[in-house]
Amino acid sequence: LATLGARKSGGVSVGFALETDDVVANARRKLEKKGFDLLVANDAREEGAGFGVDTNRVSILDTEGGQEDLPLMSKDEVAEELMERIAHRLDAKRSGAGRPQEAR
Repeated sequence: LATLGARKSGGVSVGFALETDDVVANARRKLEKKGFDLLVANDAREEGAGFGVDTNRVSILDTEGGQEDLPLMSKDEVAEELMERIAHRLDAKRSGAGRPQEAR
């Protein structure tokens, strides 16, 4: 994964982390170490989230120190939220703008 993060060119790289302890702190370390633009983290202990269910609750971290905690929602909704953030980052990279503004 670290190699993949380092190879990006003009795109947006996204990592995923399923954590059991210190979810955000561990995810932030992975984001920085592996060089992703965004990292989607979730707590393996959270009821209704993770594997074997149709819902998830995630935190989306970015390289600028931002963190957005999404509420429990369907995995399709999580994917839509993530795609919006990726699209905004791509737009910002293409336009040469600074930190992308989150969609709302």
